[in-house]
Amino acid sequence: MDKVKVAVLGATGMIGQRFIQILEDHPYFEFGGLYASERSAGKRLGDVLRIRDHRFRDETLEMPIEKMEAKTVADSSRVAFSGLPAEAAKDMESKLAQAGLAVFSNASSHRMSPDVPLLIPEVNHEHLDAVKDQGSYANGGFIVTNANCSTTGIAPPLKALDDAFGLDLVTVSTYQAISGAGYPGVPSLDIVGNILPHIGGEEEKIETEIKKMLGVWKDGFLYSDFTMLANCARVPVVDGHLEAMVLRMDSTPEVEEAIAALESFRGLPEGMRLPSAPERPVIVMREPDRPQPALDSFAGEPERARGMAVSVGRVRRDGDWFKLFTLSHNTLRGGAGGSLLNAELAKAKGLL
Repeated sequence: MDKVKVAVLGATGMIGQRFIQILEDHPYFEFGGLYASERSAGKRLGDVLRIRDHRFRDETLEMPIEKMEAKTVADSSRVAFSGLPAEAAKDMESKLAQAGLAVFSNASSHRMSPDVPLLIPEVNHEHLDAVKDQGSYANGGFIVTNANCSTTGIAPPLKALDDAFGLDLVTVSTYQAISGAGYPGVPSLDIVGNILPHIGGEEEKIETEIKKMLGVWKDGFLYSDFTMLANCARVPVVDGHLEAMVLRMDSTPEVEEAIAALESFRGLPEGMRLPSAPERPVIVMREPDRPQPALDSFAGEPERARGMAVSVGRVRRDGDWFKLFTLSHNTLRGGAGGSLLNAELAKAKGLL
């Protein structure tokens, strides 16, 4: 199989370098170039390394960082993986799609656009059809986004429960890792020994994104109509978003029935055996003190899918209400890995 050339945008940031990590020796994709701002141009990846839990190959560390210009990127690659901040992403991603590139973005700039899929393949793979209606782009160009990192951690278990029992009302309180703020994250004197009970725009993103994803695509996005309420906090954890949910469903199952729905949940990526798809996208843990970021953030098998599973624990019922915790790796499943799985699905469907 001929590999597709890909560009990584924002190669000096946390998400950009997660992209580089998971693209090493990928069966579908190979590097066309690494790109960042002018101040980083000419440096090697090894000069600007942020990721500390992965050993990059020597040849990867020697790759040069190039100045990000639309024409240069378009000349090098068919696909662009965007780890850019939102303010830089909007125009650059549109320019690249117009130039004929397939853009898989981790940024929020286009997530709620009326013709852009907000995609988690296990949850709403059919939304990928929306790219066929992105008529403003030419030559096979389009934009696909993945969700906010905190939304991603709750979407698969909510999809499993919605399909089985219907969702009526969901509340979530998030305990979000500092790597979700990008590099260098949150100032140490603000976060060490502390919790910050506000992350700008985060609660609004969760409350709107989840309804788009659990809705349907039919010549436009029809949003799901359950009630979603969120509270978000930043905690002194490096990686892994822990989230506490309380929810009410249209029909009230027994606890073991709810657990069975979660444990049996599989999506199209698992059926297609996409390279980054975890064998079990939702893993239910029975221990009373799990999941934990320090122990469970890298959940998922096989090796290429480490960090791509969502762990669920403490599933319990209180009358008509269910309570549970979820944990996901925010820069893998909730970031670069989510975008990569979207691109794998597009490749498998012949869109690349």
